[in-house]
Amino acid sequence: MQLETLKIFCDVIETQSFSKAASLNYISQSAVSQQIRGLEDKYDRRLIERGKRSLAPTQAGQILYQGSKDLLERFRLVENRLQVLSNAIAGPLRVAVIYTVGLHELPPFVKEFLRRYHSANIHIEYDRANRIYDSVAANAVDLGIVAYPVRRSGIDILPFREDQLVLIVHPEHPLAKHRRVEIRKLAGQRFVAFEKDIPTRRAVDRVLRRQGVAVDIVMEFDNVETIKRAVEINAGLAIVPALTVEAEVRNGTLLAIDFPRGAFLRQVGILVKKGKERTAVMEKFITLLQGKDGFEVPSRLRESSEES
Repeated sequence: MQLETLKIFCDVIETQSFSKAASLNYISQSAVSQQIRGLEDKYDRRLIERGKRSLAPTQAGQILYQGSKDLLERFRLVENRLQVLSNAIAGPLRVAVIYTVGLHELPPFVKEFLRRYHSANIHIEYDRANRIYDSVAANAVDLGIVAYPVRRSGIDILPFREDQLVLIVHPEHPLAKHRRVEIRKLAGQRFVAFEKDIPTRRAVDRVLRRQGVAVDIVMEFDNVETIKRAVEINAGLAIVPALTVEAEVRNGTLLAIDFPRGAFLRQVGILVKKGKERTAVMEKFITLLQGKDGFEVPSRLRESSEES
């Protein structure tokens, strides 16, 4: 039996999706289905229960999944040790990242990494923070990147960067004439917010409470792109990372207003499973993210961090 088949099976279980497993392994969905049927024929057992909206391993499937994960992890460590001997930086790296960081901050780092290490293969998964912690703990991804990282059992947190959050408004909003705004000015304003379980929303709520400021939340969304669209139609104000609105500010559809220095800073951290042996690819990518190997951080990212 080939290890690739076991990896595909594990990817199906972890993503609960044949199509996502196909994407991860650069094959068609029908090829994934054939691999799973081959395993079920080999062991004469149904390994996956296929529901209308989800799938889950059967008892036999769970046994095969656990054994396969152990086998694949041991093989990965063997490959890593061989790469260390040959000084090779090659192989896969799976990174789970929140949408705002993945779309607006990570791309230049990924581009530079692939430019340096042509044999490396990075797969970026966009997900919500709570699921990223679970993926890192379950060894489903090698690294996680989240905002406002919190301590979790079995997970180490490494520093990445610090974001500046800004107030965004429609160009015709009364606050648009300000270059800097005090937090108390937000009292009673119509507000477009992230959903309650998103760490950036919780952090903004804490700052507002400390300042004794109550806003009128009119809409809640799970992603910054929809929040920006709502502010563009003057549905309300919003607080978002400065880097996420560069295009809209440049095009004049939104205005970004600073807060007093240090009012809204967003810590971004790298999550690694505690005790996990790091591959050469992991080590090099972490070093690049932390700016320890001479990589010149893109000016727009550096300026955002310095202003904050």
